[in-house]
Amino acid sequence: MKDKKIGKLIIISGPSGAGKGTICAELLRHMPDLVISRSVTTRAPRPNERKDRSYFFVSTETFLEMVKNNELLEYDQHFENYYGTPKKFVVDMLSFGKDVILEIDVKGALQVKQNYPDSLLFFIEAPSEQALYERLVQRGSETPDKIQIRMARNKLELAQRSKYDYCIMNDSVDRAVKEIIDILKEKRQ
Repeated sequence: MKDKKIGKLIIISGPSGAGKGTICAELLRHMPDLVISRSVTTRAPRPNERKDRSYFFVSTETFLEMVKNNELLEYDQHFENYYGTPKKFVVDMLSFGKDVILEIDVKGALQVKQNYPDSLLFFIEAPSEQALYERLVQRGSETPDKIQIRMARNKLELAQRSKYDYCIMNDSVDRAVKEIIDILKEKRQ
């Protein structure tokens, strides 16, 4: 009997505004066999986000109950809100042999890598600090104060990139996605 294939975790992270969400959407478009895990958060939805499609939006009380019940693969609090990855969905998909994309922050990515050393970590970078700032402004969902907080966090996150398997420059979404797809195809062989 052939051994059952266990899926692989593909972790996409990097600073706010680096283009992680866009890259994940393009990866799913080009590789429909991938599965994306939605995060759970206590923050309010942004105007373009739909409930249970972009995130699972929950109350702080519900989130803390999930932590207490060990229902999260990883979690963190930043920008005054909690964020985490529901464990059951990810574990189920991996056991079905599916490769699962996690779009999570740097701290969460490193937490997951400790527990799943075979996971592939991709650090997504903007071409410059100015480009990152412009992307955050263009998003239109942040106050100037929040943008400055995100920019300060960017420096801390950039300092962690050497812990990643791959650093991908997002100066062109098409090129960045192709680079990731090439790596994933090579790893599947």
